[in-house]
Amino acid sequence: MSGPATKSPHDFDPLDEVLRPPINETEEDRVIRQAQEAEARRVSQAIDDSIRAEKQAQKKKGIVRLLLLGQSESGKSTTLRHFQKLYTPTAFHDERILWRSVIQLNIVRSVRTILDALSDLRLPTLDSGGEDSDDSGANLPQELEMLQMRLTPLRHIEALLIAKLIPPSEDEASSIIGSSAISAYHSHRSRSSERSWRTQEVFVRPGATWKGALAKGTRARPISLGNTGMHTRDEAQEVIHSCSYDIMALWNDRLVREVLRRRKIRLEESSGFFLNDLDRVTALNYTPNDDDVLRARLKTVGVSEYRCEMEAVAGRESGTEWRIVDVGGSRSQRATWVPFFDDVDAIIFLAPISSFDQVLSEDRSVNRLEDSVLLWKAVCSNKLLANVDLVLFLNKCDILDAKLTSGIRLSKYVRSYGDRPNDMETASKYFRSKFSAIHREYSPLPRKFYGFCTTVTDTTTTAGILASVRDMVVRRHLKQSRLL
Repeated sequence: MSGPATKSPHDFDPLDEVLRPPINETEEDRVIRQAQEAEARRVSQAIDDSIRAEKQAQKKKGIVRLLLLGQSESGKSTTLRHFQKLYTPTAFHDERILWRSVIQLNIVRSVRTILDALSDLRLPTLDSGGEDSDDSGANLPQELEMLQMRLTPLRHIEALLIAKLIPPSEDEASSIIGSSAISAYHSHRSRSSERSWRTQEVFVRPGATWKGALAKGTRARPISLGNTGMHTRDEAQEVIHSCSYDIMALWNDRLVREVLRRRKIRLEESSGFFLNDLDRVTALNYTPNDDDVLRARLKTVGVSEYRCEMEAVAGRESGTEWRIVDVGGSRSQRATWVPFFDDVDAIIFLAPISSFDQVLSEDRSVNRLEDSVLLWKAVCSNKLLANVDLVLFLNKCDILDAKLTSGIRLSKYVRSYGDRPNDMETASKYFRSKFSAIHREYSPLPRKFYGFCTTVTDTTTTAGILASVRDMVVRRHLKQSRLL
């Protein structure tokens, strides 16, 4: 006769031990326990019902979720600002004055990059030979030394602007990272020299926090900011205005341009470049226009969500609500992408094809174009996105055109380009075919390829592209909702 069955260690359930009624439970305790359990089940069921009702309401209302993906500085934030300008123009216009501090910082940072290059010019060379050794140890002309001295007040303005942009509770939002303008130079310099070239780039948390911090400093302004910048005293603008002639002289100096060329510092290719507009942006009554806001550089970390409502369509009493999410593109932030893949209707992926001769600021051994290709491959092959439309923006085509026109050979950096003509039309077709082939090969299910060559700072062209993307996404969304 066999004995009683014994439980295997694998059969042990810790929750069973916790939930089991006490051995010495009284009748009164049992009634109280059962009432508490019933209440807990009721609350849980109410939460489930609320979630289901919210999903049904969202489906009925027609919420479209659009995700912006791409590496850091690919143009995601600029694309988001385009959506704001197109579909909430009043709010976009009212906030323009708040971007003046960002543009002021962009100008000061450009000047600082130049002054750092000139200061490094006089340091003894650490390596023999090389294209940078010709100007090492040279003495600056006296006029440039005088310019350096007269531009010293900008260092105070830089600190002032950082303090304005970053609330006291977000001091961690400022980080020491490499500047994109000198990333190519960093890639072949020694580590000792690299430390002297590192610059502090300010980044902020997404949302209205930094805008709120600026608005607090302008308490005298009305809610509608309009033309207030013309009448409100601004210490930063006053100092930049007083230094405007010296900034122009520095930027237009032939030796400065030659040093920047040798150091492969291409300020013109960076977002936040305003040195060609100094007459206008250094004026005391300067108020940013729409294009200035789109060109301004302010690095964000974390996730930024923007909501807007499109116009109503046939069969609906109200318009479609769009939720556009911009996630961080630096390597450390890409792990946060996956949770946003759930319930997304479309993705705009931005690949800056002008960066074929640049490296990542986070890892100077990785080519930026190669990184974009690998990211695109990962997005295309992700099974969670098998039924999601992917829209590719081959971005910064204006910078690509300028590079190719200046004589930089694409085939030197992209060997597979071969002996094709070194012009914009041929290069853009080549990149489009390569990204299209990846889309076709790695997509888990067949889907249509949407690819555009873009310059997201070009307001007119980008507006037309975004309108096409909007129509495409809305049609697909309505079809899935069985309303079309």
